[in-house]
Amino acid sequence: MAASSALDGAVERIVIENCAIATVDANDTEYASGHVVVAGNKIESIGAGKAPENLDNVVRRIDGTGHLVTPGLVNTHHHFYQWITRGLATDHNLFNWLVALYPTWARIDEQMTYTAAQGSLAMMAKGGVTTAMDHHYVFPKGSGDLSGSIIRAASEMGVRFTLARGSMDRSEKDGGLPPDHAVETLEGALADTEATVKRHHDYSFDAMTQVAVAPCSPFSVSTELLKQGAELARRLGVRMHTHGSETVEEEQFCKELFGMGPTDYFESTGWLGEDVWMAHSVHMNDSDIAAFARTKTGVAHCPSSNARLAAGIARVPDMLAAGVPVGLGVDGTASNESGELHTELRNALLINRLNPVHRERALNARQALRLGTYGGAQVLGRADNIGSLEVGKCADLVMWNLSTLAHSSIADPVTALVFGAAAPVTLSLVNGKQIVEDNRLLFADEDAIAASTREEAQRLARISAQA
Repeated sequence: MAASSALDGAVERIVIENCAIATVDANDTEYASGHVVVAGNKIESIGAGKAPENLDNVVRRIDGTGHLVTPGLVNTHHHFYQWITRGLATDHNLFNWLVALYPTWARIDEQMTYTAAQGSLAMMAKGGVTTAMDHHYVFPKGSGDLSGSIIRAASEMGVRFTLARGSMDRSEKDGGLPPDHAVETLEGALADTEATVKRHHDYSFDAMTQVAVAPCSPFSVSTELLKQGAELARRLGVRMHTHGSETVEEEQFCKELFGMGPTDYFESTGWLGEDVWMAHSVHMNDSDIAAFARTKTGVAHCPSSNARLAAGIARVPDMLAAGVPVGLGVDGTASNESGELHTELRNALLINRLNPVHRERALNARQALRLGTYGGAQVLGRADNIGSLEVGKCADLVMWNLSTLAHSSIADPVTALVFGAAAPVTLSLVNGKQIVEDNRLLFADEDAIAASTREEAQRLARISAQA
């Protein structure tokens, strides 16, 4: 029987029927042929068979035959600005890659950042992402309103969005990696982060824009910025994000500089907790995983980027078994040139099966889908309103076409989505509003974005060469 919720009869409704449905709720409820009713920006009804009869104000009725409906994908780690530095330093590990690219990144400006955000968002939205996030931490002096430009691009694209307002105050002269002119002062970073939260963060249930406090990493951030950043986030009631335990070199760096490993160092600065999520978390021992589980600290798992930079294989099955919240991340497109999330479902499953401990039992298709939906919502602190298809939650959903040659002979739709080729998106709703139809964006010109991102990449390359 369909679950339903009484809403104002005047609200406009969208009805999707005859589709397979994977709700990704607590019971992993699925329907071989079912319906979803969207009323306004909420899910009103979901269940097996046809939708309830005599619904008022149905503005669209969609036949979902041959399709799978899932929650929209939730991206938990990204660097949008890197869209205009794709394809560089392709044979480098993380440290050498950063050294090679930081001088270029230190030349970005507001127009570059806006255009790169358009490219990053467009690619994700076309691939089923309904909630995006961007960890932006490069603020060169005189570069303009970078945070505002990123938020504007997300608003125009129609996606739900979290800006992780990053910061760096440890430059080359302090033993860090970024160039001196690419970092902020401690006081400046904290002040601008607070101003960004107060200007842009929406605390409401169906918020389209939220802001997190996000110092970049131990390599580029002082201990004081971490400590005061945590205090700021908790005073303002927003979440906290940073990079952690990404490489063996990071562990060595923390032990040499602070006398402890990354997890203990983060805990000493206030950076473990249910309001925190870390990017990567590749090199975690049993004690680290236990600390994350105890504190409910989340993890953004970025399998393609971890492989691209030869960082290693994160212990995702062990984290999940311990109760650590885990979501998926594209990571920046200078370390994951494809720039979209739906193939990360497949890559997370396949790469984790290379772990010699778990092998074929590491992850299955439904666990991978959960990482990309409900797990991501947990990590962003939004599991009560997105990440699963349940009555009363925000209407963020994707209708995947599984009737094409790429998937037509795979009987199980979730297996087809995760194990198969990237499935076309027939329809994507965010907050009840359609943003994709038949694999095309409705609120952006993809050809124009392709042209503008190419131009901005070339302009950045020229400026960097001259510098």
